[in-house]
Amino acid sequence: MKDRIPTSLLLFISIILSGAGLGAQFPGISPQKHFPWSDTSLSPDQRADMVIREMTLDEKIQLLHGLGWNTLFSQPESGPATRAISTLGFIPGIPRLGIPDLQMTDSNQGVSMAGSKGRYATAFPSGEAMASAWDPALSYQIGTQLGHEMRDMGFNMSLGSGVNLIREPRDGRTFEYKGEDPLLAGTLAGSELKAEKALHLITDVKHYAVNDQDAGRIVVNSIISKRAMQESDLLAFQIALRDSGAGAVMCSYNKINGTYACQNTYTLNDVLRKQFGFKGFVVSDWGATQSTVPAAMAGLDIEMPGNDSFGAPLKKAVETGAVPMQQLNDMVHRVLRTEFDSGIVDDPPQPESPNVMLGFQIAQKTEERGAVLLKNQGSVLPLDAASVRSIAVIGGHADVGVLSGGGSSQVSPAGGNPVLPPPELLKNPLAGFMLVDVYQRSAPLKGIEQKAPGAVVRFDPGTDPASAAALARNSHIAIVFAVQHESEGMDLPNLSLPGNQDALIEAVAAANPRTIVVLETGGAVLMPWIDKVAAVVEAWYPGIRGSQAISNLLFGDVNPSGRLPLTFPRSEADLPHPLHLAPPPTDASHPMPVLAGAPGQVGLMMGIGPFFDVHYDEGLKVGYKWYDAEKKPVLFPFGFGLSYTTFAYSGLTVTPGATTTISFTVKNTGSRAGTETPQVYASLPAAAGEPPNRLVGWSRVPLAPGESKRISIHVARDRLMIFDESTNAWTLMPGTYVLHVGPSSRDLPLQQEISF
Repeated sequence: MKDRIPTSLLLFISIILSGAGLGAQFPGISPQKHFPWSDTSLSPDQRADMVIREMTLDEKIQLLHGLGWNTLFSQPESGPATRAISTLGFIPGIPRLGIPDLQMTDSNQGVSMAGSKGRYATAFPSGEAMASAWDPALSYQIGTQLGHEMRDMGFNMSLGSGVNLIREPRDGRTFEYKGEDPLLAGTLAGSELKAEKALHLITDVKHYAVNDQDAGRIVVNSIISKRAMQESDLLAFQIALRDSGAGAVMCSYNKINGTYACQNTYTLNDVLRKQFGFKGFVVSDWGATQSTVPAAMAGLDIEMPGNDSFGAPLKKAVETGAVPMQQLNDMVHRVLRTEFDSGIVDDPPQPESPNVMLGFQIAQKTEERGAVLLKNQGSVLPLDAASVRSIAVIGGHADVGVLSGGGSSQVSPAGGNPVLPPPELLKNPLAGFMLVDVYQRSAPLKGIEQKAPGAVVRFDPGTDPASAAALARNSHIAIVFAVQHESEGMDLPNLSLPGNQDALIEAVAAANPRTIVVLETGGAVLMPWIDKVAAVVEAWYPGIRGSQAISNLLFGDVNPSGRLPLTFPRSEADLPHPLHLAPPPTDASHPMPVLAGAPGQVGLMMGIGPFFDVHYDEGLKVGYKWYDAEKKPVLFPFGFGLSYTTFAYSGLTVTPGATTTISFTVKNTGSRAGTETPQVYASLPAAAGEPPNRLVGWSRVPLAPGESKRISIHVARDRLMIFDESTNAWTLMPGTYVLHVGPSSRDLPLQQEISF
């Protein structure tokens, strides 16, 4: 099969069909209490070693790969595959030894593809929306709900969360991730995964590592210094793993400094296992295994979803001594000890009905805390339902739903997609999977109508700027919903709103000075119209309760408290890489499949052409650190977000030590209750060679009108360290440090020096 169809194409099809769900609805193997390793007083390592001593070579190999690509084309009628919820996320267990099947699912914004199994899954807001809440406690709630829903469906392994930093804001998977700062991304992902592990699931952090664009991700070579990697992308993984105890790491497609990520000794062995002390297993991204012996010896444990490298070839390599038996046993040990450590052996999932209403509540809370108020000229927001006479709601399919991100993390919309895709996409199922805009059935128009029952609310699709402007001109308030679809498998051609939406907003704003723009985007967008509109709300991909959350924010039932987890640049010329480094043109000997109907220039994940290098010469300067170091003005800075009230900072004191304590007072100086997110940044000594500031701590502070609170943020010394390549270790540079406190990376009214 592999000789006839390119692996990259099989990979692409696999994602489409991964939710097909063959076999039993809730398969599983009940633990056999009579096994010696059923003794829960033993450590996971002891239990794993006891099992390994009873295993045959074939059983060991069986635990290290998926069922193979052939399951795409034939439904198994017998054997272990009939137990699979999804054959492409399944590894059969060993019933005779009481070892359960591994049932895996993507879960970045909800249990993906649940709808294809006839099951409900909560569509949460996107990863960027979660990150914009800056709220580890909320992330734990999200993880708890995700964990329950996975167990309800019979899954015992979560393929999330993603912590790849936003080095390339045109990356088609920006919406899945948690921003541009390693402390923020790692902390929030760690909290979410800690909650999932507490429910006895194997949890996973991905995509390891420096997988910062999707254009040609199979053929991109990420070139970056060890120090830059350690202080950015790898640090996010380290924090997430430390805080969560996650059992798995998914290695990525790309090369890192010339070596595939799934056979990279430096990242998998030297960093992940030796430096981080990671005891779990490494699983390949789907189709990312490129070899047998090099991958096994470098630290890859499981090939997914196929068996081309870790099936018969691995068995042969062990039999010939190319892969020592001890290495194989170590691989199997890591898998088994993770299964015992996670609890999936002793407490397997049981079928239950999901708590749909609780999922609604958490999804709505996430959007309400994650939406970011970017502009509010003349306090046009919040809207006063009693005084608003008429409202024009324009564009973004706001009459039927809210947008979501595509690819493997796509959560099936309850009731189906309310927006029919263009016919040309339907002709190509591969294109349709990635490029069709999928909407969750939560219509902002309905929410706005309910909030303003005394107003005349009319909708215009926004396809004709002149028609939309005419409606806006005859309305008291105009609300434009602007959308930007992102998906795995492609990158954005640019940061502009697609289609004719910029012209639409310009026309509406010219017709009505009280124009409000609600953005449903996967990341940063350019705003050539920013000076012409009254208000802007970044709603990201709002999830299943987007209508309720957005209307609550617009009408002031909820005070916006979201803060940006990534910088919004003024122009693409200000990016570290103004020209997107996409795959080079291909020839007949190196075909790059292209999907019909793709908007603009998209680089597809299934590129099998020649490799191309991406030099991350910006190094340490990721996101806001780049703009600060290069002294570039930005549209909206990292950490920024407005409120319907105001806050003041005072009284900074800093107590240095093994853990430095930064204390200060925050006061709500306005007339409404609100939540502020004070942030602490550190400037290191000049000799450290660091960007001007790095985030080292933050807190969420709810305050009543006129209320003050004394806040203390504790900064561990490792947050002030740099990575020294000459010693291959983290070190604290002697000298003067400046600690800054304020509401964003570009607004830091308090500062104090300390010395180490």
